[in-house]
Amino acid sequence: MSYRVIALDLDGTLLDPQKKILPESLAALNEARRQGVKVLIVTGRHHVAIHPFYQALNLDTPAICCNGTYLYDYLGKKVLASDPMTLESATQMIERLRDTDIQHLMYVDDAMLYNAPTEGIKRTLSWAETLPEAQRPNIQFVENYADVMHDYQSIWKFAVSSENLDQLKEVVHGIETDFGLECEWSWVDQVDIGRKGNSKGLRLKQWVESQGMTMDDVVAFGDNFNDLSMLTTAGLGVAMGNAVDEIKQQAKLVTRDNTQPGIAEVIRKYVL
Repeated sequence: MSYRVIALDLDGTLLDPQKKILPESLAALNEARRQGVKVLIVTGRHHVAIHPFYQALNLDTPAICCNGTYLYDYLGKKVLASDPMTLESATQMIERLRDTDIQHLMYVDDAMLYNAPTEGIKRTLSWAETLPEAQRPNIQFVENYADVMHDYQSIWKFAVSSENLDQLKEVVHGIETDFGLECEWSWVDQVDIGRKGNSKGLRLKQWVESQGMTMDDVVAFGDNFNDLSMLTTAGLGVAMGNAVDEIKQQAKLVTRDNTQPGIAEVIRKYVL
C-alpha cells in the first residue's frame, strides 16, 4: 500500500538521546516529501519547544502539540484548532498537587511555566542555551501558578513527574477519577494531563480527513502510551525498539530503537 502521511512523535522516536535527528531519518523523510508524502510532527511538546526539529525537517504542515490539545500553524504563527483545559480544572490540578513532592509544569499560550528549578528544568534550560536565539523555547519561572493562570488565554496541559512512581500513580489516578482529565504517560516518570478526550490520534485523524484522506493513509511512529491512540488507528502503526512492551504489543510493526535508522528503514520499505 502507498502511504501518503508520515506522523512522527519526537522524544524517544525521531530524536535520539542527544535530541538529534539521525541523518538517515532526515534523508528518508526528505525523499518522502519530494514524492508528495506529508510529514507531520505529533508530539507531547509545546510548539515553542520544537522549532529546531520543525526547521531541520523543512516542514510546511501544521504540528500537533501537547498530545493533540492543539494544532499549530508554524507558517502563520497561529493555533488552528484547540481544546485547552478549563480554568476550573487547572485550579483543581494545582490544589491537588500543592502538598505533594510531584514536580509539575504548566503549558500555556506561547510559554512553558515552572515553579521550581528541578533537574529536568535545568536540562531543558541548558538545551535551550545551545540553540540559536530564534529557536529557544519560552520557558518562564513563576512563584505560583494560581497567581498567573488568568493572564493566559489557553492552558494546554500540565506535565507532572516524580521519582516516586507509587505516589505519582496514586495522585494521577485521583486526578483522572475526580476531575475527569486525560492522563497519559509520556515517559517512565512523567504523565501529561490535559482536557478529557484530547489525544494524538484524534487530532491527527481530524487533520488527515481535512486533507481528503483517511487514517489508512498514515504511517505513525511512537514509543510511549501517549502515542498509542495514533499507533492503533494508523494504517501502519510503528513502535520503536525502545518502546515500552505494551506499546510494542499493540503496534502493527516494531522497528529498531531511536539510536538506529529504523525509521528510515520503514519509510524506504513501506512508503518509498
